[in-house]
Amino acid sequence: MDAQQVAPGVHRVESHGVVNWYLVEDAGRLAAIDAGLPPDWDTFTRVVRALGRVPDDLEAVVLTHAHVDHTGFADRARTDAGATVYLPEGDRRLAEHQLRGMKTERNIAPYLVRYGAARSLYTAIVRSGALRSRPLREFETYSDNATLAKVPGEPVAVATPGHTDGHMALLLADRDVLFTGDALVTRDPYTGRTGPRLVALAATADAQQALASLDRIGSISANTLLPGHGEPFSEGADEAARMARDAGAA
Repeated sequence: MDAQQVAPGVHRVESHGVVNWYLVEDAGRLAAIDAGLPPDWDTFTRVVRALGRVPDDLEAVVLTHAHVDHTGFADRARTDAGATVYLPEGDRRLAEHQLRGMKTERNIAPYLVRYGAARSLYTAIVRSGALRSRPLREFETYSDNATLAKVPGEPVAVATPGHTDGHMALLLADRDVLFTGDALVTRDPYTGRTGPRLVALAATADAQQALASLDRIGSISANTLLPGHGEPFSEGADEAARMARDAGAA
């Protein structure tokens, strides 16, 4: 199966075994939370048709941040389905310069040598063509505490910087769901370690800021957390944040 229902009207798609994106249904309208890798457009079309919808039902792609493994089919959704792409205000520069603009606290090379997970991630990114994709040029930006009223499900933005400068989590209060993007994951794509944690320093712009953002996540009333990498977590945001603090970043 291409998609797994993880909450009422919320479907998880795992792209190439390395990254998640999600589809939200709302009264026949659709929104994608993140956009995986470029070939996921084909997966998207299969998923929506299996749901009895058509690609043009997609009204929005809401990006938690602007890394290449999350922006995948966003621009194609805009051109082919007429969807509006939403980007955190603080990631505007990163979206325009996804490789040159990426800031990290540690070099990727030691992770590629030591961890099969890091090699799998980068192999998937390279083979997907993500590194050759055109930068995002047309999008609307959103900021902390904004309710995205035009987006199906009306997610509320929760600022969680650190992984990137402008990273956002997204709350669907009526579904008891928090999309954490890469502010908190349940599988580190660089080490393969599981359980709530921060992403490795090889993909983190500011580790101290990322750690502080766990306090914001822990303050949110949501039982189900849907991360950018790894399985859903259903023991509450406060417990996930506590576990991630204990685990830290590799």
